[in-house]
Amino acid sequence: MAHAHPDRVSPTPQRIAVFRALQIGDMLVVVPALRALRRAYPRAHITLIGLPWARDFVERFGYCDDLLEFPGYPGLPECEPDTRALADFYTAARARRFDLALQMHGSGRLTNALVLELGAQAVTGFRPAEARAPSHFLPWQTHQSELRRYLDLMSAIGVPPQGEHLEFPVRPAEQHEAAELLKRHFPLAAAPYICLHAGARLPSRRWPAERFAAVADALARHGYTIVLTGAPEEAAVGIQVCEGMRRAAVNLIGKTSLGAFAALVRAARLLICNDTSASHVAAATRTPSVVISSAADVARWRPLDQSRHRVLWHDTDCRPCDHAICPTRHECALGVEAKSVIAMARDLLNVGERDAA
Repeated sequence: MAHAHPDRVSPTPQRIAVFRALQIGDMLVVVPALRALRRAYPRAHITLIGLPWARDFVERFGYCDDLLEFPGYPGLPECEPDTRALADFYTAARARRFDLALQMHGSGRLTNALVLELGAQAVTGFRPAEARAPSHFLPWQTHQSELRRYLDLMSAIGVPPQGEHLEFPVRPAEQHEAAELLKRHFPLAAAPYICLHAGARLPSRRWPAERFAAVADALARHGYTIVLTGAPEEAAVGIQVCEGMRRAAVNLIGKTSLGAFAALVRAARLLICNDTSASHVAAATRTPSVVISSAADVARWRPLDQSRHRVLWHDTDCRPCDHAICPTRHECALGVEAKSVIAMARDLLNVGERDAA
């Protein structure tokens, strides 16, 4: 096992901390690593250090035992840092006397110092490739699959893989919620439908709404109902898509819980989305998808099953980028044409242009 203090670490750690304070899509891609960790240490108490919403993640998957809420940290964009709460956070973490802390939150440029302060006997994770210390951290490889990156980390500490597949457990109440939504907004609930997820947390990750509308109309002509999904804050994008369509769509943006959204995607014939958390939900539920990747690192984030999940992107010199809003003309998004997405969707649906009604 790679660790900081080889003379003090237990060969079978009983108290493990996993630091990954990110949103749902970023959490789903580390599920295979967490599954392997739990299988390797079934009696260990595994604490996820993450954002408050991740309490649902801990309960849903069962690979971690509890959540230690992370108050934010200067320079990390996921949440506004509460610097006054940071001292109490470190005190609470050290009181748990972790045998092992895993830094599973990026290259470590900012997060390694944070995780080293948890007071664990052994600490490992990633470091920028050019950094020589700490040597017990793996060098961060750019353009590597995010999912496989953390399986590599597990292998480095002697944890054998338990498959690369994603998963998303849906609770019975969430399945019922999705079914009731379909009945209420879509009387012919047994009819086939396609989910269209036009939003993304960052505007730079969004393909134009009018192009989603063009794709939706083209696929509706094949007899599919178009169901718009998304978070409440993406309602404006949904309105733009609806206004751009010539046919009616079922707008469920902001109307589903996370689990109900997964249930909707699982029952859909196809998901069309930006490179955002919805893509990982489709991979977890094995729903075919067409993903338009704007600004992001395709190699890092694309689903592993490239037959079921097709990713379209336009290369530019400036990608991948970290801008929330594109400072130029959003060339990476505009370079993907609607006709390319329609063709890819038809291929996955096994329908031809002549089949349109």
